[in-house]
Amino acid sequence: MTQAEEAVARIKVPSGEAQPSTDVDLFISTEKIMVLNTSLKEIMMDHALRTISYIADIGELVVLMARRREPPAADGLAHLQQQPKMICHVFESDEAQFIAQSIGQAFQVAYMEFLKANGIDDHGFVKEMDYQEVLNSQEIFGEELKMFAKKELQKEVVVPKQKGEILGVVIVESGWGSLVPTVVIANLAPAGAAARCGQLNIGDQIIALNGISLVGLPLASCQTYVKNARQATVVKLTVVPCPPVVEVRIRRPDTKYQLGFSVQNGVICSLLRGGIAERGGVRVGHRIIEINSQSVVAVPHERIVSLLATSVGEILMKTMPTSLFRLLTGQETPLYI
Repeated sequence: MTQAEEAVARIKVPSGEAQPSTDVDLFISTEKIMVLNTSLKEIMMDHALRTISYIADIGELVVLMARRREPPAADGLAHLQQQPKMICHVFESDEAQFIAQSIGQAFQVAYMEFLKANGIDDHGFVKEMDYQEVLNSQEIFGEELKMFAKKELQKEVVVPKQKGEILGVVIVESGWGSLVPTVVIANLAPAGAAARCGQLNIGDQIIALNGISLVGLPLASCQTYVKNARQATVVKLTVVPCPPVVEVRIRRPDTKYQLGFSVQNGVICSLLRGGIAERGGVRVGHRIIEINSQSVVAVPHERIVSLLATSVGEILMKTMPTSLFRLLTGQETPLYI
């Protein structure tokens, strides 16, 4: 939601000026979402439904976030090809909430078709009232909420350093859907200032730097604040000590109730707003490493999808930010700042 609001803020014109806009026709199906220019009848947007990561209705505005992969890199660097670009589309309509709900229903129907195609009995269509009962039974799970809510669990860390020396950390996003979105320490330079102080660990979430809150800020802004502290001889961090692995707990009584998220090669790439998965602690951009005590680190995509599609009862998962997973498994080279 923070990123959706940021997208809206970027296109808003100053007060008193007319907001430029284009009339469009919106088409929604279980396969794709397409936008046509009303007057020219040309395609302005064409996204497969599975690439939609987030839908938000903000008053009369609808924000649609979609993933678009970059073309293969000329130098053949595979890790660069794995980074999708996020595209935000902002629409204005009196029926913004209805449009957002319609897109959600398209996901629901697509999920039912997926179950049938894979021979899984969906027991008929799920009534909204039935789903609401399941939703109400799903407690908001996440130990981090308690940690962030208790001031005494936060700690102030003073990092002495040489003027011009980098802090020596790698920070990544905690993931969309986090109860308190901020940045996570993903790596520490062995001889860097942050490691030398002996009070920071991988997984710690940074709340503030030199008194400036980093909660809810884009990753690039947080990285800039860290880089700007290079000339300082002391850096003060407010952190919440957290394990690098996040535990997720979802209660699902039957396969007819969709979990509310999608996975691509083990990475959670979209999340249904207000669903049981979001309440259970699922976050976009996290890598699933375990499902019901079974490791899925080296498990094929099809097997992960099958495990999730057929799991009922209490589903326990362990996840971590994808960038953190790649750093810890040696798939990426850390760039310390």
